[in-house]
Amino acid sequence: MIAIDGYSGCGKSTLARQLAHKLNYVFLDTGAMYRAVTLYVLRHGIDWLDEAALTDALTRIQIDMTADAGGKTHTFLNQESVEEEIRGMAVSNRVSEVAAVPAVRRFLVEQQQRMGRNKGIVMDGRDIGTVVFPDAELKLFVTADMETRIQRRYLELQANGFSVTGDEIRQNLEKRDFEETTRLDSPLRKAEDAILLDNSHMTPEQQLQFALDLANGRIRKEN
Repeated sequence: MIAIDGYSGCGKSTLARQLAHKLNYVFLDTGAMYRAVTLYVLRHGIDWLDEAALTDALTRIQIDMTADAGGKTHTFLNQESVEEEIRGMAVSNRVSEVAAVPAVRRFLVEQQQRMGRNKGIVMDGRDIGTVVFPDAELKLFVTADMETRIQRRYLELQANGFSVTGDEIRQNLEKRDFEETTRLDSPLRKAEDAILLDNSHMTPEQQLQFALDLANGRIRKEN
């Protein structure tokens, strides 16, 4: 099990996906799971602060994830492909609020732990190394400076057909940073035994090689 945590817009999902492909591991994008729940409550006008309404809604949510031949992950919400829709700003602006609700976290952490029981998993998120799999063989904590994160998120949204300004992205990232690091239930933080990866000035290839060297070192040590 390889756990990759970090801030939004740092490229940790890209790293996790590439690393899983190189190691022939399974990649699980936990952020997409929280986004799918957020999309559901937004679509249905559910107040996520209403515990009874939210708990009832969770019983009607089924999330599945598949990967195509190229390694790209596809997220399904109740058998509907929502991979593109969950990446939009409407979901981005609310996902941290929904993810902070303990009932949502319990619901998804249980699923994530079940999915990750078998070895050979790369899982990325906010609390993988601290809560979901604190005994992971390798933990990485990914960060980057704000300007780099804004540019990466801008290019990602543009590539997916979303029109957004740099100021909107900055506001979204700052809001999410605050909400994710200050929430009471499993806040975003670096695990004590996690290795810090600041990729502000690294290419995707460089950060992949950095992580791959660490992973291969751990695999050889365990074997």
